[in-house]
Amino acid sequence: MFNLTTFKELITAALWSGLLAGLLLTAVQQIQVIPTLLQAEVYEENAAVSTTENSHEHQEWQPENGWERTFFTAAANISLGIGFALLIGAVMCLRGRPNNWRMGLLWGLAGYTTFFVAPSLGLPPEVPGTTAAELADRQSWWLITVLDTGFGLSLLAFAKTKTYKFFGAVLLAAPHLISAPQPEVHSSAAPDELAQSFIIASVFANAVFWLALGGLMGQFYKKDS
Repeated sequence: MFNLTTFKELITAALWSGLLAGLLLTAVQQIQVIPTLLQAEVYEENAAVSTTENSHEHQEWQPENGWERTFFTAAANISLGIGFALLIGAVMCLRGRPNNWRMGLLWGLAGYTTFFVAPSLGLPPEVPGTTAAELADRQSWWLITVLDTGFGLSLLAFAKTKTYKFFGAVLLAAPHLISAPQPEVHSSAAPDELAQSFIIASVFANAVFWLALGGLMGQFYKKDS
């Protein structure tokens, strides 16, 4: 039964889980993702200078590399972690709170599959300077993929009949049968090797984040013995 005590426990667990998972993600990004990203930004800036007559035009503010960028990255990761932790906790509350952190890992794996793996099959992580389809089209496909994957996984895991499980499998495949929106011409300022390194680093960093988030929620939000 959901009551005020359960709500407070959920908020507390989500805050701690989001904080720790967000900090862990930031640390992993500093080691793997950010160095690759910085290299790609150099190629992007060089390409922009070579194609722009006036290289001194106004640019939007962005944090400086170093502690300032790390601080804003950590703040964004922690906020993201707390939000996703609340979502995981809400589903845990509906389906039954976990017994331990190991059960939480399964929820983290489901979140990783839903919010990163499935969308990345059609729209893999891209380094700066990569051409892409219209933002609205990509956002729409991403949202459809996340919803279909989430519902599909829930039906495969919890549905009682084979018909519903089959429908869950159809939902998992549907967005990829439609295919993600792509630009007319694929091009990137960065070399292919750098783009591949960025994808691999992003896959690893997000896996660490989601598994940590699920495990932490499983530990902090586990039901009383």
